[in-house]
Amino acid sequence: MHASARTQPHPRLDAAIAHLGELIGFDTTSALSNLAIIEHLREFFDALGAEVTVLPDASGEKANLVARLGPADVPGIVLSGHTDVVPANPASWQSDPFGMEQRDGRLYGRGSCDMKGFVACVMAAAPAFAEGKLNRPFYFCFSHDEEVGCLGAPAIARHLSALEVPPALAIIGEPSEMQLINGQKGKIAMQVTVHGDGGHSSFAPQHVNAVEYASRIIAMIAKRSRRYERDGPFDHDFSVPHATTLATIIEGGVATNVTPDTCRFVFELRSIDQDAAQADMQELIADVEATLLPEMRALAPAAHIEWQEMFSYPAMGDATDCEMFKQLEPILPPRGGKVSYGSEGGVFEIDGGIPSIIIGPGSIRQAHKPDEFIEIEQLSQCLAFFDQLDAWMRR
Repeated sequence: MHASARTQPHPRLDAAIAHLGELIGFDTTSALSNLAIIEHLREFFDALGAEVTVLPDASGEKANLVARLGPADVPGIVLSGHTDVVPANPASWQSDPFGMEQRDGRLYGRGSCDMKGFVACVMAAAPAFAEGKLNRPFYFCFSHDEEVGCLGAPAIARHLSALEVPPALAIIGEPSEMQLINGQKGKIAMQVTVHGDGGHSSFAPQHVNAVEYASRIIAMIAKRSRRYERDGPFDHDFSVPHATTLATIIEGGVATNVTPDTCRFVFELRSIDQDAAQADMQELIADVEATLLPEMRALAPAAHIEWQEMFSYPAMGDATDCEMFKQLEPILPPRGGKVSYGSEGGVFEIDGGIPSIIIGPGSIRQAHKPDEFIEIEQLSQCLAFFDQLDAWMRR
């Protein structure tokens, strides 16, 4: 089943579209609670007779859900999606971001492709999964806070790994245009605060300008990124075949005539190898401090640079050598290489010991944008894949 092939509308397509409309209607922006959508999913899977477990976070404002259909004493397959979405500014949209609209074969709404389209397909297929006898179990896993660092998935991975018979493979439904993705980069997000020494800007040479030193750190980060691009290491299966690092947010200063004493910025490192990423990050920190701190402290002994890891998630390795993948391979979609965007696949692999792949409807190029959409045909392709998976689970 090639992603470019036209498919007939699937018999359960209307159900998937209806579910997607309901899911988009929940404003699950990561800053908000996701408990309402988790309760919606709990009621749905409970009505199908699934064994449902809700895993609340420490705050009680967020939760994950794990539901199982099929036997618990044999290895099964995870179908995994996240419930949260990135923010949407209604002024930038042609329609209500949290009210699904259909136009020209597309379904518009925040999260339509990333990744409520996949969740809607799971819900449309689940009644068929629940009929008759499954010889292997499905685990339906829905997390909170994926968009802000894969914060919910570790609890799901630990829950699954503690089962007497854990799942043997996880399928992460991130938008891949229904191609098989067998690798994903890891990420470290770091916040840096430069503490300098401020005062009237007419005495600038006597001060430690925090904005200036922040800019010098950012230049060192950019130089390192160019080194990755030039020297690697490389893995050409990735859409961007090397590590990348860049600054993404910066703030500092209070007035045009004040030398700023504080500047804060955020940067990220996306890596092929998470172990190498941690070592690279420590090397960068040591390089920055060895280069800049002596200059800063020569003028202001209390000047310093504060490094705070905001979050990190691991890279997802290649699962194609695992036994469950080899058994499933005849029904899997064509391979689409590896991706530079993040997913929870690395969390399932590292925290849960569950090999993972990515297969999901929609294009990542539509994610996180105004007027986010998913092609209706992609939902049909996803449902057709679930039919094949359902038949395989009954063998």
